[in-house]
Formats: sequence, structure tokens, C-alpha cells
Amino acid sequence: MVKERARILVVGGGYVGMYTALRLQRELKQELRRGDAEITVVTPDPYMTYQPFLPEAAAGSISPRHVVVPLRRVLDQCHVVVGEVTSIDHAVRTAAVTTLATAEEGRTELLGYDELVLAPGSVSRTLPIPGLAEYGIGFKTVEEAIGLRNHVLEQMDIASSTRDPSLRDAALTFVFVGGGYAGVEALAELEDMARYAARYYHNVRPGDMKWILVEASDRILPEVGEEMGRYTVTQLRRRNIQVLLGTRLESCADRVAVLSDGQRFPTRTLVWTAGVKPHPLLAATDLPLTARGRLKCTAELTVDGAPHAWGAGDAASVPDVTAAEPGTETAPNAQHALRQARVLGGNIAHALRGEPLETYAHQYAGSVASLGLHKGVAQIYGRRLKGYPAWFMHRVYHLSRVPTFNRKARVLAEWILAGLFKREIVSLGSLEHPRAEFELAAGRKPPHSASDDPKGSS
Repeated sequence: MVKERARILVVGGGYVGMYTALRLQRELKQELRRGDAEITVVTPDPYMTYQPFLPEAAAGSISPRHVVVPLRRVLDQCHVVVGEVTSIDHAVRTAAVTTLATAEEGRTELLGYDELVLAPGSVSRTLPIPGLAEYGIGFKTVEEAIGLRNHVLEQMDIASSTRDPSLRDAALTFVFVGGGYAGVEALAELEDMARYAARYYHNVRPGDMKWILVEASDRILPEVGEEMGRYTVTQLRRRNIQVLLGTRLESCADRVAVLSDGQRFPTRTLVWTAGVKPHPLLAATDLPLTARGRLKCTAELTVDGAPHAWGAGDAASVPDVTAAEPGTETAPNAQHALRQARVLGGNIAHALRGEPLETYAHQYAGSVASLGLHKGVAQIYGRRLKGYPAWFMHRVYHLSRVPTFNRKARVLAEWILAGLFKREIVSLGSLEHPRAEFELAAGRKPPHSASDDPKGSS
């Protein structure tokens, strides 16, 4: 039994936040029922996004609502607060929280706790590149994925309806910066979708489009191994996708992508997927951080030197006890985050009951990546897969990992239907600005029109 009433605060509703709270619900079922424990989850969004499905959502293979998991339904024993933690004073066990209500009033609310789980995740790592803030498009959220899908289809509409060759060329040039999972899978899925959509345009052919992947290092997809990375480069180039290794983006001002090798590409689409960095919240705490700005954690997932504070996932630096070399950290990926969350939830329950803690130890099983419909690469327990087997393994693995049976069934049903019927290639860009039509009818110019949109979306 828990020795005394415990208030548990979980910051973040991603992999670590949701799975930790879910494990705590099960471990502390009796305590929650008696009121000896309470769990509060503070998250900017009322849902958890299963990010490996974002490329397929962008390509239209999965509905956007099936990529997210509603937290209030899954965490029915927790108090879910939609808001953001702006700072944490762990010395006095308080967190400053801004909710939708307090934001309108211009104030913050202090939330007390006894046990803290800090898992805000990461944010896109951007560089001071001219034009990036104005014209770049990210790929970390479901909103960005669907917005990018709409944007790509709109560029095809622009190219189909213009007689200006320079505008047409810019509309059909798509530049992706970053050769990791997000960049490669997003580019491959969207290129696959656009090539299919081109059959419905009388004057746009797949050969008219330019797809460019820019990577600063000498390889892509390092997670699947060097051999599979070279295979991926070969397969992408066979699809007329330019893969530029050892190349950096120098500028994208005035909708012209200027690369370090001197090449210039007029483009209306620049997708930035060049890595992530720790969430800015970590710097607004009094908890110990590493040189890279991540939480300094132990193998038991406690924050080193900070009792009653816990961390895991992208925001935490967790020792890899299975590595041969001392000082090695676990990779900040979904595979580790999911398993760390389960250990973390169990360890909090152990700590509250005065029981010994469990050490997180998990050997990396491998990686899978989709390169479009029926195409993929994988390396699982040292075994390499290519093409259709890798693509099938990608779907099987992620279907088994997506939370809740409800989501698994819906995603599987959509895949089956997609195999029986043709792709949906409808652009719903107007959903991003739903009041524009009404404001125009009311005699007011919409605050966000197509001519004002730096990304080119209407």
C-alpha cells in the first residue's frame, strides 16, 4: 500500500506521458479508488500522436483521426489538463501551468505535486537559415502532416492551371531537408501519392515533378544500417528523386532553396525534418541537465540528484546498461520511449510502496522504414529485409504498437479498404482556415488569404 497520499504530475501526453499514466492507472488502481493517489496529466493537446503513422496519414493511407489517441478516453482515472507547463520549481514541488482559460486571462496557475514525471518530448531543431522561418514546413504533428498533403496537391493544381513556366516549375519542386526517418518516409510516401495523383491531371506528368532530399551527412536512415541506407538511396534515385548527400541548405529566402554545393532550386515547398532538440521547458526547471540540454537520469529513470523526479523519452538522457561501452545512452526513439514508460510507471508505484526499483535494460531490436506503397527497408535483430517484406513488416510492427484495440481495428480496416479501392487524392486546404468563406461573405477580407500564405496554401 502507498504510505501516504501521493499527487503525481505527468508533464506531456506523448509516448512517455500516456504510457506512464496508463501503467500507473493499473498499478495504483486500489489507491486511486480510495483517494490515496491522484494522477494529473498536463498536455498541450488532448491526444497522443502516433508519429510513425504521420507519413501514411500525409499520403492518405490512414485517416488523421486514427493517427491520434484521445487521452481522456484512455486515461479515464487521470485528470487530463489541456495546457502547457511553463516552468517547474522542484525544490518546492510546484509547476506553473497555462491552460486555455488562464491564457485568455493573461495569468498562470501553480500546480503542486509530490512525484513529477517530466516528459515534454522534443521540438524541431531549426537553424538560423534565411527564409526558413517564413517558408519552411515541419513534420512532427498530425496537423503538419495533413497540411503538407493539402499543400502538395494544391501545388499540383497551381501547376496545372498556370501558363507561367517559372511558377509551374517552382510549384512542382519539392525539397526535403533531413535524411532521417521523418524526412525519408514523408518524401517517399508523398512522392508515391503525387505520382498516383498525376494521372488525374491532363497536363501534369510524374516526370514534371522534382523531388529533392538534402542531407548534411554522407548517409541516410542511419537507424537501419549502412547497407540498407545505401539501398534506400539507390531505390529513391531509381524513382528520379535527387538524393544530395554531404549537402546543406544555405538559404531559402524568396522561395529559392540555395544549397552548399551551389545548386539553386526555385520551390514553393520546403519541408524541414533535420533533427530535433530537447523541449524548451527543460531549461525552465531547477533539475540537472546534460550538456545537450536533456534531463540527467539514472538507469532506474529517476532524475539524478533530484528525489521524486522522473524522466524518460526524448527529454531524458538514460544510460544504456546493455551497451558494451560505458557512458552510452539509449537512443531517443519511440521504441525506447514506449518501454521506458512502462518501467517508469512501475518504478513510481514501487517507490510509493517502499519497494526496490527496476533497472531499464532493453537491447535495440532494429528498425523499419516505409518508402511508399509496397516498398520499404528493415533491419530486425541483424536480419535485413528489402522491398515488399520490409514494407509488410513495417505495417505489422506499427499496427502491434499503436495504442488501443480500437485504433488497431480502424487502421487495419483502412488498409484493407485502401487495397480494394483507389486512393483518395482530395485536397481540403480550406479546413485550415474554416472562417475565411464566412468572413468574405460578411464583407471582411479574411485575415489569411492565399496571397498572404508564405507556404503557398490557400
